[in-house]
Amino acid sequence: MAAAIATLSVVGASCSMPPAVLRPPSLETPAAEPAQAAVRAPEDDVTLLVGDAAQMALRASELIWTSAPTVVVSVAGDTEATDDAADLAVELGAPLVLAAPVHAGATSRAPGATTTSSPEATTTPTPGDRPAPSPGATPSLSSPATPSASAAAEADATLTGLLGEAFERWETTTVVVVGDGVPALPEGVDVDVIDSTDPPESGPLVEPIDAVVLAAPGARTAAASATLAAAGATVLTVADVDPRDDPAAIELLSDEPDIPVVALGARLGPADRLTRRVATARTGLTLPDGRQTLFPHQRLVALYGHPQTTALGVLGEQGPVESVERARELAAEYEPSTGEAVLPAFEIIASVAAVDAGPDGDYSNETPISVLRPYVEAAGEAGVYVVLDLQSGRSDFVSQAKEYVELLALPHVGLALDPEWRLGPNQVHLRQIGSVSAAEVNEVIDWLAGVVRERSLPQKLLLLHQFQQRMITDRTTLDLGRDELAVVVQMDGDGTPGQKLATWRALRADAPEGLLFGWKNFYDEDEPTFTPEQTMAVTPTPWWVSYQ
Repeated sequence: MAAAIATLSVVGASCSMPPAVLRPPSLETPAAEPAQAAVRAPEDDVTLLVGDAAQMALRASELIWTSAPTVVVSVAGDTEATDDAADLAVELGAPLVLAAPVHAGATSRAPGATTTSSPEATTTPTPGDRPAPSPGATPSLSSPATPSASAAAEADATLTGLLGEAFERWETTTVVVVGDGVPALPEGVDVDVIDSTDPPESGPLVEPIDAVVLAAPGARTAAASATLAAAGATVLTVADVDPRDDPAAIELLSDEPDIPVVALGARLGPADRLTRRVATARTGLTLPDGRQTLFPHQRLVALYGHPQTTALGVLGEQGPVESVERARELAAEYEPSTGEAVLPAFEIIASVAAVDAGPDGDYSNETPISVLRPYVEAAGEAGVYVVLDLQSGRSDFVSQAKEYVELLALPHVGLALDPEWRLGPNQVHLRQIGSVSAAEVNEVIDWLAGVVRERSLPQKLLLLHQFQQRMITDRTTLDLGRDELAVVVQMDGDGTPGQKLATWRALRADAPEGLLFGWKNFYDEDEPTFTPEQTMAVTPTPWWVSYQ
């Protein structure tokens, strides 16, 4: 401004002002413009922040804020104060960080102070208070502090140092303290410390970020959520931790599929799994209930059979549209007996066990996709789930499953394996009960999980038929840790209620953790057929029920 005034003065002098009024340009350094709040969008597609509440708040602030003349501070562990501080941070458009508490005998910057020689602020000792050592001090061997107390004090000192570094990078001039607790603020940083009862005027951000925040529920993420919301991000608390479980998260992420995501809390991780889950949510492809996972939100009730015959089950007794209506009516009969939603389903036999070897020698007739498609499409349009059942004969399950990948790539289509009809090299049907090794099932799991992952599909059901232990050998080695799949063993036994329940108990014995169970009712072979109320009274309650 001084240079501009001098120039104007020269111009004015050339017109009418005497030379005596000329002034040289000012040699004084112009006063620096006060720093303006500034933010940046996350560089990565998905960022996961973990740690305690103070660590997450600082990491979230460091991720987003590049300049913050005003910073809101609350004492870590004071939930009520943190909630108030979160509201103020959003109102001011300022980051919120949490500081360690000042303990008995320690000093801190008081509101209204600008230097480290501020009046002391102390707290009354209470049981569990930790003494704060001097910076760099190491407790002696005779120190009464326990190792945990010493480690906590060291962590507090580290947090205070990191806050000081952040304040310097952000060119912070004002710290607004919220709550009755006294925060341990960094020394040597020139800031005004003021009380939240007289906060500074709010200022607009230079450019709010465009990002979505997925926060695990709980107080630990409150401060980090607020510091991101203050920067313009949209914050959503994911009730079930998995964004695929949350219709609101799916809608938000699919509406803006390129928007960066910041996730708060280790429960949302690990990072690679979270990235896959977010990719699935971004597609907007859902199961009929609006989610992208199968359980525990719902139970499925299915019609079983083949489209071209009535001999293999009730699904073949009517066409696709009529089958949809029948499946819906059957599912509705279960609703009074369970607290979850009941989803109607088809279990369609895709490959049928054959008495003859056939041209390929596998003793299995693979149904053309053109025959299955009308049922699959009618189900998809009506919100009915579909499972394709394989009776593979001498062929392995993976090879047959690959023949139906065109249908399995649809979001509402899962897979079933029926080991009763899985033959060894020299076996034929009806002379023995078939079986499959857990190793072969794991090959299917690996392949099907890959189909889901590569296409960012909703979770798929993998159903395993079983009524004898030996039908799935080494079952304890099943790979049940794939996030892309829900694996269910269906009890296929028929007979009297006592016989069915005995089979149920036998199959559940020594079941690996994470294995879910389903139930099958037979209209003709059971004596009598279980009612929906009786089926849901089985312990544990089946997640899947199929009718043949």
